[in-house]
Amino acid sequence: MRYYAILMTRLSIVATPIGNLEDITLRALRILKEADIVACEDTRVTKKLLSHFDIHVPTVSFHANSGQSGFDKIIKLLEEGKNVALVSDAGTPGVSDPGLELVSQVREKLPDIKIETIPGASSLTAALAVAGLRVPSFVFYGFLPQKKGRETLFKEIAGSERASIFLESPHRIMKALESLNKACPERRIGLFRELTKMFEEHLIGTPAELLIKMEQDPNHQRGEFVVIVEGE
Repeated sequence: MRYYAILMTRLSIVATPIGNLEDITLRALRILKEADIVACEDTRVTKKLLSHFDIHVPTVSFHANSGQSGFDKIIKLLEEGKNVALVSDAGTPGVSDPGLELVSQVREKLPDIKIETIPGASSLTAALAVAGLRVPSFVFYGFLPQKKGRETLFKEIAGSERASIFLESPHRIMKALESLNKACPERRIGLFRELTKMFEEHLIGTPAELLIKMEQDPNHQRGEFVVIVEGE
């Protein structure tokens, strides 16, 4: 009976809105309603989303600081036959978050569990769609390291023929532009913030041009950024 239950059990990797709540898919809503439990970065954030769509499913915290006990907790739920929906605060789990490692561990420890992807909003593809930059191929770095290896990556970006895309916080965006200004001052850069939200903004220019614009109006520095560095 336990083996049969595992065969029926599923881990659903569910993309959630990156800003505008209308960007969730009908399939995602159905999967969340059918789940026995929703594993999420911040239960407060996810409960707001679930409440908005009148979904009443228990949540459990699972984030980058959960450690191995966090992975063990989700694996135990799956072993018990629970259908688990994994979400991040925004976008698709597994991109710059521990969802990637969770899927890896589930595949290793519970090979008979069904793992399914429920695609949807992504800040990466949303930015690419409106960039208008030369991006026939690209390298995605996720969030750059805060200290160790950071400048080495900027040198790598400067020497790449491919476009480079990374995520950046409002606290480090100016430093990132300063580094790009040193490494590749002639390249066009795209900054995309608050995607799908009321104050969505796209800024395109050289690093120096963007630094001036950002310094003139600190409002440009708010929100998380998708940064696209045009290829050579």
